[in-house]
Amino acid sequence: MNRLFILFAACLIAGCAQPDKKFYVLTASGAAPSGGGIGIGVGPVTLAEYIDRPNLVIQQAANQLAVSEDNRWAGDLAASIARVTAVNLGRDLNTGNVRTYPWQSDEEIRYQVTLDIRQLHSSEDGYAVIEAGWRAYALPDRTLKASSTFVDREPLAADGYTAMVAAQSRLLARLADKIAGSLR
Repeated sequence: MNRLFILFAACLIAGCAQPDKKFYVLTASGAAPSGGGIGIGVGPVTLAEYIDRPNLVIQQAANQLAVSEDNRWAGDLAASIARVTAVNLGRDLNTGNVRTYPWQSDEEIRYQVTLDIRQLHSSEDGYAVIEAGWRAYALPDRTLKASSTFVDREPLAADGYTAMVAAQSRLLARLADKIAGSLR
């Protein structure tokens, strides 16, 4: 019994020595309306290799990145970007009929938006950056309606990962605004 107590205490001390992992989630700039409207599908979303990971990434120099082991995305980053973009587009286009890829049927979807996220990180200069190629297709015949590259940066409101993710969320809202403008 005494050995079991010592083993338990050692495990507890070792566990306390490990820094706590923190998990972050991107957020939409507001809720999409409830109910119907034009159908918008978002996805698939592709990510640059350097951000296709559970860890948050910071650019330290022109050609140097740091990957945080203790600060991570709460889920799959591509799925999170699709979800946030769908909600933001729903808000911008006044529709509650938004979906993320894969969806069961194209029947109720009028537009499909695909995203290629080439950059989404923050840098030590206090800015979050995004570079995203996007395409909007009219369904059901999948004709290209609009296509562009969106590049922007957003100052961090404070130091730290919470401010970094908030700035990245604001960048995604501006990306959705740009896409929505092409679908009106």
